[in-house]
Amino acid sequence: MQISDRILLLTQLGETIKSRPQSLQYAMARAKTENGWFSPQDINYALDAATEHYLNPNALQQWVDRYPDLPNHKTPKVVALILAGNIPLVGLHDLLCVFMSGNIAQIKLSSKDTVLMKWVIDTLCELSPDFTNYVQIVDVLKGFDAVIATGSDNSGRYFDYYFAKYPHIIRRNRSSVAVLTGNETYAEIIQLGNDIFRYFGLGCRNVSQILVPTNYDFPKLLLQLEYFADAMQHHKFKNNYDYNRSIYLLNKQFHYASDFLMLIDSPQVSSPIAVLHFQYYANNQQLLDYLSANEQQIQCVIGSNAPYTPFGEAQQPTLWNYADGIDTLQWLVDLK
Repeated sequence: MQISDRILLLTQLGETIKSRPQSLQYAMARAKTENGWFSPQDINYALDAATEHYLNPNALQQWVDRYPDLPNHKTPKVVALILAGNIPLVGLHDLLCVFMSGNIAQIKLSSKDTVLMKWVIDTLCELSPDFTNYVQIVDVLKGFDAVIATGSDNSGRYFDYYFAKYPHIIRRNRSSVAVLTGNETYAEIIQLGNDIFRYFGLGCRNVSQILVPTNYDFPKLLLQLEYFADAMQHHKFKNNYDYNRSIYLLNKQFHYASDFLMLIDSPQVSSPIAVLHFQYYANNQQLLDYLSANEQQIQCVIGSNAPYTPFGEAQQPTLWNYADGIDTLQWLVDLK
């Protein structure tokens, strides 16, 4: 396939998703059953984000234009993809990178997100039978040349050992942080709330920790975030809230709390569900030092000032916003 053919095929996929055909609606219903965290709202959000930022001709062309050495044809390598399933279609970007690089994706799906990813792959095969040459779905990985694996810190250690002799990208636990000044508008706090609560906080781009100036007004923040109180209508989120709240109360650990969110003073970037960690900073240098020291745990930084990602856009990455700051497409193009 020429690069132009790949762009056309992915654009057709985007148009198909926009039309929400019956097969996709059925897959969405099954995905919700397969993974109790996948709400209809979040599935629709993930699909819309994919069509807006990944699967449209302008975005795809801008993406490939960044890679003048991207080949139209190459001797393909088989790239094993071990996908995550924490949020809907989280493995789509890796699949697009392998396809656009001209390599072959050998995919081990996450048990938490098989339905939607299978629908995407099946739809691409229906739109272009040639796509079957670029993808394999397997239960056991074998005969591959390189690996991209996403998992927890524990699985990351296993991946490091098992795939040591292969070219590899191993992704571990990461979360995102937001830098607040105390002068944010109500609209900005609502956008921050989207970054916190979208996908119930399960994504690596979800804000799990806020960095705030001393004397920050936490009660005001909790009051403004009441907009997202409906999260407690989800039984799995509520169970996590109730469990964590009881632990903090039993341990007599100081925390701020509303009926749906708790704020804990903690240096850990990643936080439990329904919990938001916070850290104080006294000046800009202290803030920069903290971000630098925790760089390996932070996926993205949200804030009102450049170079931070604007409030509300944490879950709207572009094709060239690569996980862990590793240029996946260039890495794939360079495989020997």
